[in-house]
Amino acid sequence: MRVTASPHSVRPAPQSVMWERRELDIILRVYGHFVGRGEWKDYAIDGLKDQAVFSIFRRHSEMPMYAVIKAPAEAQRQGAYKVVGMDGKILKRGHDLAQVLRVFDKKRFHVVD
Repeated sequence: MRVTASPHSVRPAPQSVMWERRELDIILRVYGHFVGRGEWKDYAIDGLKDQAVFSIFRRHSEMPMYAVIKAPAEAQRQGAYKVVGMDGKILKRGHDLAQVLRVFDKKRFHVVD
């Protein structure tokens, strides 16, 4: 007996969540400001099944200092965007990426060695 899969039973590979150009422009504007001040040195972008992550590093070989995360599944609750510190603590979250990134405003926040 030969078994064949019907076209309806084949599932496409799950798509990963990724940053859109507009979102990356906003993030890279903030990132560039801190690079210019010599506080941040590197970044990494990851597209995972349920979230997109922009990790920020002080030095190339360290753990990320911060992660800016886009999780569309959380959009209806507390917002799709959040900034997470090195210790895993959520520093800010919300529906508007630019507003969430204001956690890095120098009036309210500064990087401590």
